[in-house]
Amino acid sequence: MSIIEGAAIRWGKTGNGPPLVAIHGTPFSSQVWRRIVPYLTDHRTVYYFDLAGYGQSEMRDGQDVSLAVQTRVLAGLFREWDLDRPDVLAHDFGGATALRGYFLDGLRFKSLTIFDAVALAPWGSPFVQHVRQHETAFAGMPDYMHQALLRAYLQTAAYRPLSPEAMDIYATPWTGPVGQPAFYRQIAQMDQRYTDEVQGLYRQMDCPVTVLWGERDAWIPCDKGMELAALISRNACSPIPDAGHLVQEDCPEAIVAAVLKQIT
Repeated sequence: MSIIEGAAIRWGKTGNGPPLVAIHGTPFSSQVWRRIVPYLTDHRTVYYFDLAGYGQSEMRDGQDVSLAVQTRVLAGLFREWDLDRPDVLAHDFGGATALRGYFLDGLRFKSLTIFDAVALAPWGSPFVQHVRQHETAFAGMPDYMHQALLRAYLQTAAYRPLSPEAMDIYATPWTGPVGQPAFYRQIAQMDQRYTDEVQGLYRQMDCPVTVLWGERDAWIPCDKGMELAALISRNACSPIPDAGHLVQEDCPEAIVAAVLKQIT
């Protein structure tokens, strides 16, 4: 646990070799890498963490958990870990965080594997827009209503039905008197201006970039992956058949294969 940007950030590392940083997205946690990291540890020391206000990192009333803060947290962790040009694996808001770190904060990577990223306008589902307007009402819902909504929302991230184990892993941090308001807090702070301010800077990056995308992503269409790859990578986006937004559950082997190809 480290204090970064005034928040306690839960992190860990495992494996041997040069560093690789894994950055999760919303509304998930570093648990999304549990089926991926074990296949990388023979080749890399993998650093993983929970974004500020997510998973086992600190959650508190009035907390800033915007993409601006997440970028500063990432930069702070790079300094804490004394990293220079690590490989980076990033998903969803983690993708936005990595891109903001690169184009706005001067972070540099040895390679980037990015998939189903929040990177290009427009983004934000009707549900997100509704929560942003009524955060207090959602945060105060009875637990049974919140649980039903939360689990329904999580399922829309995946193309295949989530296992009971996966559903519990992703839902548990967002329950109870601390977790429930934290869930709606992070949605209420989703603001497209944080990607708008970096989108115009996108260009081919100075490291190998692999862009993957779930063909069945119901949150961010695969066309966005094609568009993003054309801006930042020398290679086209690789669609992943029968995978939704949460590729880590639908097709983890595609992520493992792409990272191993990139780093070995």
